[in-house]
Amino acid sequence: MSEHVHIHAPEELARSGRDTTGRERFYELVAAVLLSLATLGIAWSGYQAAKWSGLQSQRYAQASSARAQANRASTAASQDRLQDLLNFNRWLGVSTQGNPVLADLYQRRFRDEFAPAFKAWQAQDPIHNPNATASPLYVPEYHLANAARADALERLGNRRLEEGKEATDHTDAYVLTTVFFAAVLFFAGISTRFDWLNLRIAVLVLAAAGVAYAAFRLFTLPYF
Repeated sequence: MSEHVHIHAPEELARSGRDTTGRERFYELVAAVLLSLATLGIAWSGYQAAKWSGLQSQRYAQASSARAQANRASTAASQDRLQDLLNFNRWLGVSTQGNPVLADLYQRRFRDEFAPAFKAWQAQDPIHNPNATASPLYVPEYHLANAARADALERLGNRRLEEGKEATDHTDAYVLTTVFFAAVLFFAGISTRFDWLNLRIAVLVLAAAGVAYAAFRLFTLPYF
């Protein structure tokens, strides 16, 4: 009579009178080992996925905060530049009108960041030098702290965004690894219910391959 597949419960094996002391016990042991490894793999992958998911949320929140601060710093930098321009234009107007007292008043009202640029511009002798820079706002010595802060915060926001994307990728990778381990649980679990030995071996080999691949993925992924 040709071989056939029979699905049975483990307790039925004992009642059937089959020999369970040899290869049967060995295959049951292999299935138990695969089930244990898959359970451990699922626990570890789930833990890592949760950790990376938390980091992802944290990095996205930090990126959003940094960009919001960058926008505020950029607005403040624009206001500082406008103030410098207005004060300089007032100084220039009264200076050309020959009012040194009022010119000195406006000069004292220059912001501390603007003063070095103004001195550097004056050193070019702009009244007699046609090649002088048109305004102190365009000399290399002119720096806005808020503009520099806005640039730094923008770079920080971009970096945190990239880190959030990486954390998302790692989370997805661990979730996918969990799926492979879950498949191993399924195949190793049903292997004990097959009476046909060749089919049982094939299912165990498939489960072992799944464990090997999932374990390889775990070793290649970053972890906390």
